[in-house]
Amino acid sequence: MAKDELALAIANLERDKVLSLVKERLQAGVKPMEIINSLQEGMVEVGNRFEKGEFFLSELIFCGEIMKEAMVELEPKLAAGDREYRGTVVIGTVKGDIHDLGKNIVVMLLKGAGYNVVDLGVDVAPEKFVEAARETKTSLVAMSMLLTSVMDKMKECVQAVKESGLNVKVLIGGPIIDDKVMEFSGADYGSAVASDAAKIAGEVYGAA
Repeated sequence: MAKDELALAIANLERDKVLSLVKERLQAGVKPMEIINSLQEGMVEVGNRFEKGEFFLSELIFCGEIMKEAMVELEPKLAAGDREYRGTVVIGTVKGDIHDLGKNIVVMLLKGAGYNVVDLGVDVAPEKFVEAARETKTSLVAMSMLLTSVMDKMKECVQAVKESGLNVKVLIGGPIIDDKVMEFSGADYGSAVASDAAKIAGEVYGAA
């Protein structure tokens, strides 16, 4: 359970309290990254509550919105070298699929776990994944899919990254992901559970 007052406030989805505490701490001279760490601690607790079934999608989305509002205050105060990420994850919904709810939840959870997330959006072509992986020098590309009709496109996206010559692991996610889909796509990791993404990123980047 989060012990810091700010971490507890975001874990309890107390929007006004979170924003008030962020402003108070900035005015008191607390370093922006320390404040972000407290927010991340609270977001981890939200993820835990979601896993236990205490929170649902609506709570996850609301938590993400609170975090976004808090970051509006914090980002301008961050010096260029002040931010220390665990690693970078490139993510997008594959070509032919325009669903982004699951992807957006994964983005929020990854950010909450301390990762820099490059979100390519929806309907992302194979070459876009490769281009982003090359530019960001990421070690993990995550691909989201909701529709069974884009299975072939998912495979094309995975294979494009695999054949690019880059040292990159591929994670596929969505409610239809199972062992058969994994085998078909050729991805390194796969999960139907959004909260697994941060664990997999931790494995890729050697984080605790």
